[in-house]
Amino acid sequence: MSPTEYMAPTTPSRQWKHKDLLSIRTLEPWEIDLIHDTASAFKEINSRAIKKVPALRGKTVVNLFVEPSTRTRASFELAANRLSADVISLESSSSSFKKGETLKDTGLNLQALNADFMVMRHSCAGAAQFLAERLRTGIINAGDGAHEHPSQALLDTFTIRERLGRDLKGLKIAICGDIMFSRVARSNIWALLKLGADVTLVGPSTLVPPVFKKLGVNISHKLEDILPEAHVIMLLRIQHERQRQALFPSLGEYVSLFGLTAARFRKCRPDVVIMHPGPINRGVEIDSELADGVNSVILEQVTNGMAVRMAILYLLSGGQPLHVAPGAPLAPHITSPAS
Repeated sequence: MSPTEYMAPTTPSRQWKHKDLLSIRTLEPWEIDLIHDTASAFKEINSRAIKKVPALRGKTVVNLFVEPSTRTRASFELAANRLSADVISLESSSSSFKKGETLKDTGLNLQALNADFMVMRHSCAGAAQFLAERLRTGIINAGDGAHEHPSQALLDTFTIRERLGRDLKGLKIAICGDIMFSRVARSNIWALLKLGADVTLVGPSTLVPPVFKKLGVNISHKLEDILPEAHVIMLLRIQHERQRQALFPSLGEYVSLFGLTAARFRKCRPDVVIMHPGPINRGVEIDSELADGVNSVILEQVTNGMAVRMAILYLLSGGQPLHVAPGAPLAPHITSPAS
């Protein structure tokens, strides 16, 4: 076979076998790599004049967002559309939840309409798994309370790999902010550790308690201490909506101690990668000039999110893993524009 031809997988044990994507914690490192490799293959599609392929033609994707979302919902909608799936989006304000219908009954009704996948965001931890255990329909967890947000961690690790041009083994990653209430932090901790990164959590002791050390991470309560060696700084916003009490004296004090300012940035490596899952609070987690600067990959995260979510939907639909030599074309059934 020519090195420029599409190559089908040769190791059956390394094929995707999950019905759902609920958590990073349950994934093997090779499964994370498989999603990354598939996302790399799909990313080229999004730069075309015609950004649609027929990989999911005939499939139906329901976005069930019981908690508000902008970026994640739009990203999943576009990902499904790019793969030619039929997409229906529901919000709790316009669904039968307002009439008292249970989550289980909502899921069963959508399954009865032959929905192939449900992309679900819910304020309760474990809600996605609850449905996955009761439905044949594939469930994708788009964020459940403060528990996990697996697709965000997958796009974050994909972005790091792409920007630095290497795997994550041995990289020093700092996650700074509200760790206690962040599902993004939890999913990223699992993903980064599985891929061999050295992770340090940074923030006030009320938001970064010692219990996190049990996961195998380092903890620091002084941002300046970790900046000189960090290859990646991942900033998180304060999750005011999940906190039941004030966990630091004032926003001004938080900024003075943990905000990534221009002065603090001068302590960083010149090639440090700055990340943020959004929404950004400019002047709080990060100065505007840094958010828009050359070290920032914040908008790249958004772009890569669509490719990663295309990969997730494709693999969950039973698509064959894409293993392609550098510069090689993808299989025709994947890359041919949808008619």
